[in-house]
Amino acid sequence: MSRVPGWLGRLGAGLNRMGRQWEERRAEAEREHTDAEHEAAGSPAYVPPPPGYAPAVAPRPDPAQAVPWGVRVAAEAGWRLLVLAGTLWVLMRVISAVQLVVLAFVAALLMTALLQPTVGRLRRLGVPRGLATALTALLGFVVMGLVGWFVTWQVMENIGNLSDQVQDGIDELRRWLLDSPFHVTDKQINDIAENLREAIGANTDQITSAGLEGVTVVVETLTGILLAVFSTLFLLHDGRRIWEWTLKLVPAAARPGVAGAGPRAWRTLTAYVRGTVIVALIDAIFIGLGIYFLDVPMAVPLAVFIFLFAFIPLVGAVISGALAVVVALVTQGVFTAVMTLAVVLAVQQIEGHILQPFILG
Repeated sequence: MSRVPGWLGRLGAGLNRMGRQWEERRAEAEREHTDAEHEAAGSPAYVPPPPGYAPAVAPRPDPAQAVPWGVRVAAEAGWRLLVLAGTLWVLMRVISAVQLVVLAFVAALLMTALLQPTVGRLRRLGVPRGLATALTALLGFVVMGLVGWFVTWQVMENIGNLSDQVQDGIDELRRWLLDSPFHVTDKQINDIAENLREAIGANTDQITSAGLEGVTVVVETLTGILLAVFSTLFLLHDGRRIWEWTLKLVPAAARPGVAGAGPRAWRTLTAYVRGTVIVALIDAIFIGLGIYFLDVPMAVPLAVFIFLFAFIPLVGAVISGALAVVVALVTQGVFTAVMTLAVVLAVQQIEGHILQPFILG
């Protein structure tokens, strides 16, 4: 009777051992099967949990969350600013490469803004679009051509007297410098004249190359004028269709806003050109009358230059006024130059602080 329990115990122990081995083999088979499924799906294989004695490791935070909010905002704004700066730089390079075309098109826009209301009036009178465009363009170009011819004629008519007056003005300026409180001596004036002659003689090659560059500038100017004329004709005749085609390049979401802003911007540009013409005409008339009564030669061509330079923002009035003062200085002397400067400054101050805000406002 004593051997039966021992046998049963050994049998039970064997069965228990076989059960554990079976469980371990089944678990290992399940892990291999799971790893194969993960590998086929492209996901990482099963990793058993660490043993109980291993230290706990805290998970690492997301790098985007670890960066402070202010630094993230600065970085987002920084790379966008870099993209905008790069885009602006590329745009400026492209414009500089085709600056003749850009300037001609800008001039065409200004001329179109000036002439387009006349085309509109002729169209409302029943004139066909082509004929209205041709009449308006012909009238505008004839007027500009007559102005250019008149300026050239005045300059050529007065060039002989101007040279004599320049020589007399230089002699008077020399006498004024000798009698001035600046203590300028005759030797110093002669040294300055000699230095100028030497500088001109030493830089003959540069002056010659500058003259050749001047010929190139004249050719480019004529080309730009032709481009501006053709662009003006197309804008006067097909301006609306060109604008509608341009709208197709705008994204669909922004197209309604651009379509509404475009005509308003064009009306503003047209009003600006009209106001600038009126202001420039007032400047030219009053400054021209002032230098005419001061007996400055070529008063009418100078007035035309003052009118044309008024369309150049910021520096146009300064350049035209300085030209009038220089002509007065070398032809009529210091006193007339000072009076011319006073006339130019007075008219430009009245124009800048009263007329321009009132007319353009």
